Amino acid sequence: MSNYVTPLPNSVTEINPENLTLILSRSPDCAATKHLLKAALDKGHRYAGFPFEFDRESTHKMILMSKTILNKKSKSSPQAKNRTDMAVLEKKEESFKSLKAFFTEVSSLTMFTGRFFKESVQPPFEFKELMRQAYLVGNKSFYLVAITGFIMGLVLTIQSAPTLAQFGAESWLPAMVGISIIREIGPVITALICAGKVGSGIGAELASMKVTEQIDAMEVSGTNPFKYLVVTRVVATTIMIPILVIFADVIALGGAYVGVNISGDVSFTLFFSQVINAIEFSDIFPAIIKTFFFGFIIGLVACYKGYNSNKGTEGVGAAANSAVVLASLLVFVIDMIAVQFTNLLVY
Repeated sequence: MSNYVTPLPNSVTEINPENLTLILSRSPDCAATKHLLKAALDKGHRYAGFPFEFDRESTHKMILMSKTILNKKSKSSPQAKNRTDMAVLEKKEESFKSLKAFFTEVSSLTMFTGRFFKESVQPPFEFKELMRQAYLVGNKSFYLVAITGFIMGLVLTIQSAPTLAQFGAESWLPAMVGISIIREIGPVITALICAGKVGSGIGAELASMKVTEQIDAMEVSGTNPFKYLVVTRVVATTIMIPILVIFADVIALGGAYVGVNISGDVSFTLFFSQVINAIEFSDIFPAIIKTFFFGFIIGLVACYKGYNSNKGTEGVGAAANSAVVLASLLVFVIDMIAVQFTNLLVY
């Protein structure tokens, strides 16, 4: 027997699973197998692992397991069960905290929005600060929006021309590009640009004022900081972003005209007459209306994140970053709702 297996331990209750593996130096015959099983039974083991398993060194193994180990496998120990229960509870607690944080954020933003509407209709009105913020939002963002709009129209035209040429529909290119820009691409791209530039600027500015306690100083001096800082900025973005979208659409159509004439020869009058004839009121009106919601949500989210920032100077960067991310996400959500609502009413 010693030629075939390693000696089995005397105490069954202290056997480790690895100690229950019988190593054979060569392939066993029927007699050897009987001896192995008899030796295992004599030691209080129960057979669990037939036929043999082979490792990489071609050494044959037969796994024997004691009744104690088998009972442990079928019924976990109290310590292991407690650890499993603790892990499940921790996961549930993390999920609950995330859900609680989400609803807390939604409720805080809702209350912030309600306060905005309340403060916006109560005098006094900060017209001078509103004009200054409108200038900053509109004039300071115009060149970025204009360059992006021109490139957008140019690239869209160049990319669409070969596809339409395969179907012999090159004459539809001005109409297709015009409708695409006015309906969807112009408003959404412009809103995203403003969410990045304007949203981050407002969020960082208000967060820095919060950190340096300038907002608290305004409250002590008798000034309403919410009306002066928040209402003016939200109204400014609500008014100026639709105007920027209109400029971006016109400049994008100019870029589309340049793109058409790169590989062809289309007159200015013919190009824009085709665009105007293809566009209907149902294309322009919903696209302009949703830009007001884009501007409102960008200004509101940026002011909310900046006005409620904390954690010192670290909160300034976090406020700017979160304002851009949340505003961009909500722009897509509003656009999806607007498209569905337009399709139900118009088409």
